[in-house]
Amino acid sequence: MSIEKKEIPEEKTDHMGMTEPELFVQEKETLPLIPLRGMSVFPGMVVHFDVGREKSVKALEAAMERDQMAFLVTQKEVIKEDINPEDFYNIGCRVKVKQLLKMPDNLVRVLVEVQERREILEFESLDPYFLVTTRPVRSVYYDTKENRTLIRMIRESFANYMNVTRKVATDLILAMDSLDDPDQLIDIIGANLFLDLEDSQRLIQETDVNKRLVLTYEILVEEVEMIKIEHNIDEKVRSEMYKHQREYYLREQIKVIQNELGEGDVQNELEVYRERLAALDVPDEVRDKVLGELNRLNKVPQGSSEAGLIQTYVEWILDLPWNTLTEETIDVSIARKILDEDHYALKKVKERILEYISVLQLSKSLKSPIICLVGPPGVGKTSIAKSIARALNRKYVRMSLGGMRDEAEIRGHRRTYIGAIPGRILYNIKKCGTRNPLFLLDEIDKLGQDFNGDPASALLEVLDPEQNNTFTDHYLELPFDLSQVLFLTTANSLSSIPRPLLDRMEIIEVNGYVESEKVEIAQRYLIPKQLEIHGLKKSTCKFSEAVIKNTIEYYTRESGVRELERKIAQVCRVAAKEIVEHKKKSISITQKNLEKFLGKHRYSFDTVGDKKEVGLVNGLAWTPVGGDTLQIEVIVVDGTGKIEITGQLGDVMKESIKAGISYIRSQASVLGIESDFYTKKDIHLHVPEGAVPKDGPSAGITVTTALISSLTNKPVPQNLAMTGEITLSGRVLPIGGLREKLTAAHRAGIKEIILPKENEKDLEDVPNVVLEALHIQSVSKMSEVTEIVFTQLQ
Repeated sequence: MSIEKKEIPEEKTDHMGMTEPELFVQEKETLPLIPLRGMSVFPGMVVHFDVGREKSVKALEAAMERDQMAFLVTQKEVIKEDINPEDFYNIGCRVKVKQLLKMPDNLVRVLVEVQERREILEFESLDPYFLVTTRPVRSVYYDTKENRTLIRMIRESFANYMNVTRKVATDLILAMDSLDDPDQLIDIIGANLFLDLEDSQRLIQETDVNKRLVLTYEILVEEVEMIKIEHNIDEKVRSEMYKHQREYYLREQIKVIQNELGEGDVQNELEVYRERLAALDVPDEVRDKVLGELNRLNKVPQGSSEAGLIQTYVEWILDLPWNTLTEETIDVSIARKILDEDHYALKKVKERILEYISVLQLSKSLKSPIICLVGPPGVGKTSIAKSIARALNRKYVRMSLGGMRDEAEIRGHRRTYIGAIPGRILYNIKKCGTRNPLFLLDEIDKLGQDFNGDPASALLEVLDPEQNNTFTDHYLELPFDLSQVLFLTTANSLSSIPRPLLDRMEIIEVNGYVESEKVEIAQRYLIPKQLEIHGLKKSTCKFSEAVIKNTIEYYTRESGVRELERKIAQVCRVAAKEIVEHKKKSISITQKNLEKFLGKHRYSFDTVGDKKEVGLVNGLAWTPVGGDTLQIEVIVVDGTGKIEITGQLGDVMKESIKAGISYIRSQASVLGIESDFYTKKDIHLHVPEGAVPKDGPSAGITVTTALISSLTNKPVPQNLAMTGEITLSGRVLPIGGLREKLTAAHRAGIKEIILPKENEKDLEDVPNVVLEALHIQSVSKMSEVTEIVFTQLQ
């Protein structure tokens, strides 16, 4: 890019006898260009700015390699990143780089001394940085009376500007008085004014000194007027503030006068707080803390935000039940009666609660245990807690922990935060008004964790009987005794509860209900409850026991009774519609018309007969919604030793199959199987319901028995089911979920059961109605299994 040169008369010469065009040629200088965004500089300034663009950094590096000289010019559009020569103003300033400082994010902070204004003649190169040829800006000044007057007015206006802005600049004004060069005077003034970019650039771009003087005076006059307007606004604001302060002072005087005359509030708030504190039996630490806060409250202005925060804090402390205890009813017989009234079955849970009440009756100093009720959904864990509270005559508090992610929900916020409040532990204690409620922490296995902290860790102090007598909330910062609180927690699974938290709790398993128990629960509790909710009576809506059994078997699949209650509610709704719409006096629900109320069967289960099958054996499985039967099918055909496994089996179950095959190979001669069967036979093992994932080691003896049956062509009775893990040496190891598995076997019509000997101790948890219907044999070795299946039951 080139700049058009103006013609200069040849007769003008400098003191060396050279013409001005010749002088300009000599004073041309090629400099690296650094663009400025949003700022302008004037000669005489020492300024610093940050350089970040790649071209600018390279231009700076080039300047440092040469003579530290660079050229600064302002770009026209501040936000533009990709700039070209036409994006710059044509006049800038030559500077000398004084200091460089590398900053984070690849920024370089530069300190420069601005020397003189120069004009861009042409761009020598555009890459890797802008390199420009420049020449000094030469302007002619005519020393006339008008210009001298204008200079004097400029000096006076600048002195006035300094006075209005309250800046002490005596040295600057004296230095300006000694200047004869108008350009230097204008540059100094421009450097010391807080000008916007447009005005600054107008002063830099103007090459006519006379016009620069007029422009400088205009800017100075405008700036002085703007500052005066700002001062007027400031005075008005200050006056308004003084008015409010004066009104506040007068109002306070009026309050004092009214109190002196007996017309004000006789009972001061501070006295009320002190009287409430005196009536409480609290530790000295708490008393001192409240008195200290009351002294602070007395010093801060009433109605201020600080006063409100102190009052809220004091009221929280005074409202807590520091020594308020509910009188317990400690009577085992009454507790047993209430627990039996509210819940059917759940014998182990009831006995544990009665044990606690019995010990409490003998020893008054027993620390409250932390009980965790673990079981599948819908078995009544929450309602058990309500019954315990009623049996002990304690107030009941429930706090759901499901999805909680913020530690402050437990321990509160510190008072330094705006809107801080105590945690939900103390909130619920205050709400119930007693220090010994039954506190239910529901769904403790659903606690979350994120950047706000770990609520599970915050619960460690709450649920430790050795520590919770000095529980400290972040908001109160005072110890509160939780040792008298009976904490109960509920969970569906122990796997997701952190180990340190689990260690502080006593686990009580709440097992799922068998069919007979569900029938009793429906007749005793669910049907009467739903009839009342739907405005029906026993005489207008009749349920038979067979209907309840059908509902359980074909419309629900759960360990608890929540879905069963929903189905009963659905029957009641349809019955209510029939009674209202068709003017019926009563409706009887039978097996025949049950589909009218609930629709087609949602579930089904297989019942076995007395027949025998080769390669087909019944296993027993545990699921989150109860037990189920599991058929293992094996076929053996001539082949090359391939083993095919289907039915969506997990890794553990596949390993059980491999262990079973290895055991059969080791016992082939004893079992009457060819020793090289694994090279001449192809085996296909399948578990029906292939869409359902299956896993676990408890099908080990079932798989092995099915393989032996198929390899020996010996049939297996179909009224037999078995469960147990197998080892390579043929040992039978114990399994879990025995109660649910035997219940499923009973439901499917199975008569014979084989289970591990070590599981005999678990039979006491199985309902008698199930045990009486099954013939159970326990084994410790696989040889005992084959003896029973292929000899005794044939």
